[in-house]
Amino acid sequence: MSANFAEILETIMLICFGLSWPINVYKNIRARTAKSMSLGFILLIIVGYIAGITAKILMGRINYVLAVYVLNLAIVTVNLVVYFINRNLDKVATLHAHARA
Repeated sequence: MSANFAEILETIMLICFGLSWPINVYKNIRARTAKSMSLGFILLIIVGYIAGITAKILMGRINYVLAVYVLNLAIVTVNLVVYFINRNLDKVATLHAHARA
């Protein structure tokens, strides 16, 4: 199997995963709560993408596959930011609920 074909397969895998992230970010923004989000899961995905990027750089494979890794990492990082925003919204909602009680 050629390296080019393997990179095409890797890119397909990354695109399949990558298509889910913007949908997930949108869902989390609309939810305005971190209750259904997992910080550990988000961080695990980020570490995985960083490992993939690092491997590509160490192997000297600076190409379109690396660009897909970076794009996916950027979108998952946005989800991390949304997590902290939503967690803060949860805290504010809890404070308001306690103030009303």
